[in-house]
Amino acid sequence: MSPAPNSSDDQDSIRLEPFTGPWADDDPDANFKADVALYAQVDPMVTIRTLSGNVGVPAGALVRYVLAKYATGGSGGLLELGPTMVHRLWEPIERAERDGSSEARLDAYRQLRQMIQWLRLPLEDPSIYPEQR
Repeated sequence: MSPAPNSSDDQDSIRLEPFTGPWADDDPDANFKADVALYAQVDPMVTIRTLSGNVGVPAGALVRYVLAKYATGGSGGLLELGPTMVHRLWEPIERAERDGSSEARLDAYRQLRQMIQWLRLPLEDPSIYPEQR
């Protein structure tokens, strides 16, 4: 079997390093950096090694799986929701941003809340669907 496109025959190595900042107050990625810093003191390899030992999958394969799953999470979410629903969820936001008022944003929140409540309904109350026989 040949290697995947853009991959090397060598094993990739990455040093896991904590990040605690600093970053500027006006950094557009400040929320993300704060989230990265929140996990800086956690050693993920404790969990990876334990899982590796328990399920018999090499630690490197598990790290690759976790990274790939996280990196493709947005695509997975789109597949689960579907493009039509993503566009429908975006409409109230776009309308509110065009208007620019706090009231329009609050209206968008209310509409999004109702839409998500509708999506959650079968998860919260599966009895809404009659049993198939």
